[in-house]
Amino acid sequence: MTIRRRLVLLSAVAVAAAIAIVAVAVYVLVRGNLRGQVDTALRDDQPKAFFVTSEKAPPGEVVKAAGPMLATQTVTRIAKEGMNLGVGVALPPEKFGAATGIAQVVTRGGAVLGPVGAFASKIPVTESTFAVATGHKQAVLDDQRVSGVHLRVLTARLPGGEVLQVARPLTEVDGTLRDLLWVLVAVTVGGVGMAAGMGVFVARGTLSPVRRLTDAAEHVAATQDLSRRRPDGGRDELDRLGASFNTMLSALESSREAQRQLVADASHELRTPLTSVRTNVELLARAPDLPEAERERIVLSVGGQVEELSVLVGDLVDLARPNGCDSGEELEDVRLDLLVSEVVAGARSHAADREFTVDAAPCVVSGSRARLHRAVRNLLDNAVKWSPPGTPVQITVRDGEVVVRDHGPGIADEDLPHIFDRFYRAPSARGLPGSGLGLAIVRQVAEAHGGTVCAESVSDGGARLRLRLSPIS
Repeated sequence: MTIRRRLVLLSAVAVAAAIAIVAVAVYVLVRGNLRGQVDTALRDDQPKAFFVTSEKAPPGEVVKAAGPMLATQTVTRIAKEGMNLGVGVALPPEKFGAATGIAQVVTRGGAVLGPVGAFASKIPVTESTFAVATGHKQAVLDDQRVSGVHLRVLTARLPGGEVLQVARPLTEVDGTLRDLLWVLVAVTVGGVGMAAGMGVFVARGTLSPVRRLTDAAEHVAATQDLSRRRPDGGRDELDRLGASFNTMLSALESSREAQRQLVADASHELRTPLTSVRTNVELLARAPDLPEAERERIVLSVGGQVEELSVLVGDLVDLARPNGCDSGEELEDVRLDLLVSEVVAGARSHAADREFTVDAAPCVVSGSRARLHRAVRNLLDNAVKWSPPGTPVQITVRDGEVVVRDHGPGIADEDLPHIFDRFYRAPSARGLPGSGLGLAIVRQVAEAHGGTVCAESVSDGGARLRLRLSPIS
């Protein structure tokens, strides 16, 4: 199921549930209110019931049960003479247009004095009637059906032990509730349909950024064209997702371009030493009678070129690592001052004609010890390469920063922005050994550890390179 259909379905279900809850609440409240009005009318009718003699009774024999004692006396007398008098029970006429109620009395002897008039059907005597007659209950309200008419019946006990039943028809109430039920069902169905229609409209508008983003992702997957971008604008979650998609594409495009440039530069840098090695090897193979001194010179040249290739390949491998680190490499707390002292000790053994001065204060950084060691060593190698023999190389370590100062010719202004680029070599450095990857590795290590690296020329000669890392307090 698509997201659009899911949104439409969820919207329709949510609206249907809300409307259904409201409809049930309205139906229950209206039903309770209407039936409550009928119950109130029945309680009002109870004291108004009176006895009426039939046409066979002596004239003037109409007695209202206006008071408890009179009602008791009347009922007692009628119980004795009821068969001859033909007495019934009636309610006073209501106002014009009002619902008509009926009444009957059940004597202690079980005789039923039924209603008179148009509604002469007797109300059935039920268990509730006997419960009131025996005094277990004072009054009961229940529903009954008489001749197919739905009645609401109030059964109450009179002081003399007789039972008075007053009933009103629920026909109008039932009709009203039935009409209300149909209206609520229609509203519910219409609301669900409207919610589904609005859900389609809302889903189409809401998911249009997702559709455009999906189209862009499918285009990139099909064509490998990383230049495709989603228009920016807006601050909601989908716009932020689109911005992240653009950022991801930019990062992929930059990575691919950097990879392509790395391959091109590596191919260019490898071509010269490989050509030289092949030429020397072919010369050795074709001229077996070369003088021994010449042969030794060529062999030494090949060995140097192979070593240069090994260094170049090692540097390329380092640059190819993601974020400048091996996969799964663990970080540790590194005493930067001790690590610099260790690197300086190694540099002194390889550059005995250089003087190294170290001013280091204790500081700790978090990172890969091997990678930091390589970065500091590259900084010192660069300084040794540019420092004339007998001049000092000054190293300072403070608050997570390593500063290496040489006393060479310095860095030209046009070279300053590029000295940390891969394979970049200033015109003055093209005759010196190196591949142009040492300082690029320093920058990569710095960025992988959340730090920075920069270079600056010194007014009194030389250059100063700074490796900044975040110290651990």
